[in-house]
Amino acid sequence: MLRSEKHEFVETLEEVYKQSSSVIVTHYHGLSVSQITALRKSLRDNGASFKIVKNTLSKIAADKAGVKDVANLLKGPTAIAYSKDPVMAAKKVVEFAKANNKLTVIGGIVDNEILSAAQVIELSKLPSLDELRGKIIGVLQAPASKIVGVLQAAPAQLARVIQAYADKN
Repeated sequence: MLRSEKHEFVETLEEVYKQSSSVIVTHYHGLSVSQITALRKSLRDNGASFKIVKNTLSKIAADKAGVKDVANLLKGPTAIAYSKDPVMAAKKVVEFAKANNKLTVIGGIVDNEILSAAQVIELSKLPSLDELRGKIIGVLQAPASKIVGVLQAAPAQLARVIQAYADKN
């Protein structure tokens, strides 16, 4: 890799560390190109990305972005999955790692905090931002739909009483 390419790579990774809510660090040794492509597609479909990184350049980028103590995570054949949603990258990587034992979760970074592999797995069990938004909307809409049901029930009952009275006479 040329010096200018290294500089561009570090700048790109620095932006990844700054703009992503979560960065999941993995070892991908033994994965085929088609398996990596399938993982990338799965992540991309859910608003996340996957990038194979050079450890030294990644350490430099993390330091520039203000993320400390990543040296322990960046050893061996390293790739990162990242997204703006703090849960989605972890969810998809852990799901893929369960199906394919050649992908190993090493740890992660969420809002500049270093997570262990166990913490990343626990993070993957949480609902994503979209799921949480859906639940909040459901909670907010429930009282309104109950009010509408109550308001519609009174006129309907009145109409049934009037119809029953008319049928009786």
